[in-house]
Amino acid sequence: MTTLSERISQSAFDGSRLRVVLLLDLYDGAQNQFLEVYERLRNQVASVPGHISDELCQSIENPSQWLITSEWESAPRFLAWVNSEDHVASVQPLHGCVRDTRSLRFSVMRVTGTTPAPERLASLAPATVPRRGDGIVRHALTFTVKPGSEAVVAELLAGYTSPQAQVDEKTRLHRTSVFMHGNRVVRAVEVEGDLLVALRHVAGQPQVRALEEAINPYLEQDRDLTDPASARLFFTRAAVPAVHHVATRGPESDAIRRHALFYPAKDGCGMALARLLAGQDEAAVDDPENPIEASTVFQRDDFVVRLLDMRGPLAARPALALGVEGGNKAAVLARLLDSAKDGVPTTDVEISQFLARSEMRLITDRRTPVQA
Repeated sequence: MTTLSERISQSAFDGSRLRVVLLLDLYDGAQNQFLEVYERLRNQVASVPGHISDELCQSIENPSQWLITSEWESAPRFLAWVNSEDHVASVQPLHGCVRDTRSLRFSVMRVTGTTPAPERLASLAPATVPRRGDGIVRHALTFTVKPGSEAVVAELLAGYTSPQAQVDEKTRLHRTSVFMHGNRVVRAVEVEGDLLVALRHVAGQPQVRALEEAINPYLEQDRDLTDPASARLFFTRAAVPAVHHVATRGPESDAIRRHALFYPAKDGCGMALARLLAGQDEAAVDDPENPIEASTVFQRDDFVVRLLDMRGPLAARPALALGVEGGNKAAVLARLLDSAKDGVPTTDVEISQFLARSEMRLITDRRTPVQA
């Protein structure tokens, strides 16, 4: 039986406080402009539900380098803010004074020192059990294409030449999976090392640039990748973070297939839907009969995608594959889904039909061979 120590896992749903670290490199002479923007942004963030505090620091070695740290009641509270259109609009003024940024997010594991915690933090305990990682960062991008162009876009996405996998001595592309559901595209990437470095490497490759230019005419949202502001806005809105991942540590097998399921949530229900799916997979990983080797839930606002690496077909255990095995999970899922117009799926047949409507079409799945 798989034990807790053998899991590979990450989660935004462990209930711990969150520390966010934002590293910034400013343009020369932009400090005063940056401070003015920061004051406005700080006042806006202070009223966001779940925000606790923040600090602004300047490097004593390089005055162009700044650090913003913030504390949040939980990761879901922060993600709801950072993935919102309000956040996209509020940080736009920063782009005129910031050359480069890097955001890091950490669960608070231990608290030391004698400074008393604020009264409202008394019930918010740090995480107590560290999770075991595998050195891989998971991320997804999603966008829609014009209806009627799906076949052309699918052919373009399936036919491009993969970029070089090794980015630098610490960063390597591990896997890229592309799926479509109607006119929606989801590209899931797995990176060993630094995600931002890998994404910049990929974006600079000639074959990838050619692919993106070929897709441009078919996109529902216009973009100009030669314009940094346009590119930044597009990829900011397209980004879908992984909010939960769990996997067994079993051997690689040709019998394992990758699938993706699309869950359009009702307004305001995306986080609850993601938590529901994560809870089933977290519990199921200890079941020796569980055919799911790995599950990753991606969520942004009311957009949820669940990536599965599974032994055997989805239809073998449709309720498990859909994420509703056990209890009244099917009824809960139906209440959270925007597309649940056919009633609550209760029988295996109804769940299988629901599953078929949710399954995305695999366009390409490219995995880098394991290095000797």
